[in-house]
Amino acid sequence: MAQASWSAPTRMVFLLHGEDPFRTRLRVGELVEALLAGATGEPGDLSQRSSPRLGGALGLTRIDARSDPVDSITLAGQSQGLFAAVDERQVVLVEHAEALTGAEFLTSFPAESALVLVSVEALKAGRGRARGRAKAGAPADLSLPDAVQELGGRVQRVERLAPFEVKAWIGARARLHRVALQPDALDALAYALGADTERIENEVQKLGAYASGAPVTAADVRALVSGAIESDIFELTKAVVQRNHRAAVPLLERLLAEGNAPQQILALLLWQFRVLLFASRSPTNQDAEKIAKAIRSSPGAIFRYVQYARGVSQADITRAYESLYATDISIKTGRADSDEAALLLCVLDLCGVAGADLRDLLLTEAPRRG
Repeated sequence: MAQASWSAPTRMVFLLHGEDPFRTRLRVGELVEALLAGATGEPGDLSQRSSPRLGGALGLTRIDARSDPVDSITLAGQSQGLFAAVDERQVVLVEHAEALTGAEFLTSFPAESALVLVSVEALKAGRGRARGRAKAGAPADLSLPDAVQELGGRVQRVERLAPFEVKAWIGARARLHRVALQPDALDALAYALGADTERIENEVQKLGAYASGAPVTAADVRALVSGAIESDIFELTKAVVQRNHRAAVPLLERLLAEGNAPQQILALLLWQFRVLLFASRSPTNQDAEKIAKAIRSSPGAIFRYVQYARGVSQADITRAYESLYATDISIKTGRADSDEAALLLCVLDLCGVAGADLRDLLLTEAPRRG
């Protein structure tokens, strides 16, 4: 959460927005439950919360800003349930608040009711009146975040998890769903899923159902989770960068034994060396965002490689590119004894083992086929 502390708002108006839809839904559930109970909605640990079930909650009215008229927001705040107590707080939940074109409705919303506005995307503060100079009760010239704050409400932006927070989040969700993850399974999941909390939730529950109470292993993750092979390729790349052929060769043999095609492994190795190239430049947050878009990756993936890229020179990466290229040509032209043998020689060459340089094969005539 963007806010480090929480104080009770002077008006029960809340705006939740950001870049993590699943954690936003968890926060919505937490906030709405607290408001219905008469509390102020202080944020707690979202990693420990179950998915909210708000359907049929007494005192709650849900409105979709994409289809419902804006006047229905005020009307919902004014209405009282047929069996509601006189002092019962009415809570109005407005979903897809990014579709709202103005904030004038805030001034007419009843002060005795609570309003929760939820946007599935991050909203920017406007350039309207400067804070402190706007006329009381006149939010028309302000963006929705500014208007809520001007009214005395609270705005929370739910950011995506930072790379260093992912493992802890996965571990917490696994414990919540009573799924035992072995350490290597946790590592594989964190690499395969990144900060996608929606997918983390689904994959953790899927793995739990598959394991039926047994500890989930890295092999389970590789078998069931799309993209998990990249975690193994990452480990292979780390071993290669460290020139550790004793770790790299068993990893490669296992990947091949599991049915992964040599060309697929080679392509992923090439992609990871490309990421390593950018990571070796110690990028800033802004640089990582631009690089990630250029190579269709994520800033988290760039930063994940930074610690392993230290000491890796431009010449080292150029040499690795040459080895990978030579392996690709050797496989395609049949110069090596087999695809698997070509890939093994490539990995040994990347680890600095003498006599494994496939570039020499490119100087020979390709065998005739047919």
